[in-house]
Amino acid sequence: MDPGARPAATESRAPSRRGRAGWAWLGLTPFAAYILLFLLLPTVLAIGSGLFDGAGRFTLDNIAALGDPVILLTFWNSTWVSLLTAVIGAVVGALVCYAMLGLSDSGFVRTTVDAASGVLAQFGGVMLAFMWIATIGLQGLITQLLKGSGIDIYANGPWIYELPGLIPAYITFQIPLMVITFFPALSALKPQWVEANLTLGGTRGGFWRHVGIPVLTPAFLASLLLLFANAFSSYATAAALASQGAPIVPLQIRAALTSETLLGRQNLAGALALGMIVVVAVVMWIYSLVQRRAARWQS
Repeated sequence: MDPGARPAATESRAPSRRGRAGWAWLGLTPFAAYILLFLLLPTVLAIGSGLFDGAGRFTLDNIAALGDPVILLTFWNSTWVSLLTAVIGAVVGALVCYAMLGLSDSGFVRTTVDAASGVLAQFGGVMLAFMWIATIGLQGLITQLLKGSGIDIYANGPWIYELPGLIPAYITFQIPLMVITFFPALSALKPQWVEANLTLGGTRGGFWRHVGIPVLTPAFLASLLLLFANAFSSYATAAALASQGAPIVPLQIRAALTSETLLGRQNLAGALALGMIVVVAVVMWIYSLVQRRAARWQS
């Protein structure tokens, strides 16, 4: 074969590869459409509507309303509830992951926990609210059992329909979400590291103090930030439980959209949504930095 013909054959194949690569980008079209319709467009609308009044005139009154004490209290409520449920979910979820380390991948317990975590992490809204109302509501099963024993958990009022009632509801999906996100990092710890530590005279406790915990800290913090963002942006469960008032930002946005008394601040909902976008964006930016560090040793 003539050696000079080989470059020509290679050149003839190159355009077809580039063509296939170009067609492959079409597979991202549905995802790009999803990002555009459900992330970018709402963000633009929230920013735009927050800077205009009901007549379409530019105004900063809506943004200035974010400094109102009531609005600041709403953001604080959302922050501490999200942080509390994220910490509880992260700690309990990490303990569940640790307990699963010694289980067989195909065992009954492991597969059951994996399946339950996948379902409960997406469990929310009216169904989750009804589950807690039927369990610990004013006429709930556990409430009545405790009342028969002389314990009244509602002696100080029906807290389940107020801000504290969101805590057990949020924890319901925070723990499974932590199991899903943190277990891959925990299971990536190599058994050889433990063996090397024991060979050099170390202990299992020393391994976790000097190797395991430092290595897992970035992944744990990344999961914690994800849980915080998940709770901070949750709406359906809170809307079903807290039927009175607007103790958190998503419910405050609903109130701003449906209220007829916001004179001069008809687009306050856009400003509130903008505030939420800023908070979630900062959290997810920190999450990406921590996750990038966690991925160094996972790879």
